[in-house]
Amino acid sequence: MNTMTEPSHESGRWLSDAPMSDELRVIVMSGFSLLLAGANVIMQLSRLPIGRGVVESRVESGALTRHPLKRTRTTLAYIMIALFGSDHEREVLRGEVNRQHREVFSTDSGRVAYRATDPGLQLWVGACMYRGFEEATRLFYGEQSEDLLDEMYRHSARFVTTLQVPSRDWPVDRAAFARYWDEELARIETDEETRAYLIALAGLGFLPRPVVFVLGPLHRLLTTGFLDPVFRDELGLPWSTTREHAFTALVRLLVKINGVLPRMIREFPWNLVLWETRRRIQRGRPIV
Repeated sequence: MNTMTEPSHESGRWLSDAPMSDELRVIVMSGFSLLLAGANVIMQLSRLPIGRGVVESRVESGALTRHPLKRTRTTLAYIMIALFGSDHEREVLRGEVNRQHREVFSTDSGRVAYRATDPGLQLWVGACMYRGFEEATRLFYGEQSEDLLDEMYRHSARFVTTLQVPSRDWPVDRAAFARYWDEELARIETDEETRAYLIALAGLGFLPRPVVFVLGPLHRLLTTGFLDPVFRDELGLPWSTTREHAFTALVRLLVKINGVLPRMIREFPWNLVLWETRRRIQRGRPIV
């Protein structure tokens, strides 16, 4: 098990840079974890300042509804470099993300005040990312040892320390995180516009009609199933015993498939994203 040292208040990240164990890497790199992506984005945007920031964003090049493939690639690149990148790679990524975030802020006429560089909002986004990996681990690999879960938690601090959040703000351990999470759930809030945006996201409403027709219902089922009830209730997403049974059966099938896939295929597209992002950094090409 990796040993976590005291956080550095100056550098804003954990001092421990021990590499991720192979056991944890196998779990984290599972491509099936992306099935939780829709639910995870909804969780992140269910804080009203973040939801308004996305809906009102003037950064057209990063809008999911206009550039879904680019936005998805950028998000996956961020996760991979945050978890596996060198100090240099993370600095490059931080600079590019900060450049985009500086353009996302509320105006005087806006109904909700926000700025994308707010460390408190960034902490919530990173917390949602960690919860997503934790949930994917439980679903696709079953219960894990406390040591491995602790290691996953420590590495997940990079989701926020790669931005403006100092390492001291990341809850010190999983018990502290659980308390933070329970407190933050009370701050879940959407308005009519952000709620409509997130419901459309659950059904892939931002994609071309043929894609929505074929994949929308399945994506909505998975996304709604992966959401904690508090998020379902906030969005008014219907759930029933029939849907629960269908969701459970589908997850069980995916677990079986995941268990027999060769490692290279099981890690797609994470392995491709990590390789391609590092290639971009080496060549000085933009990531975001």
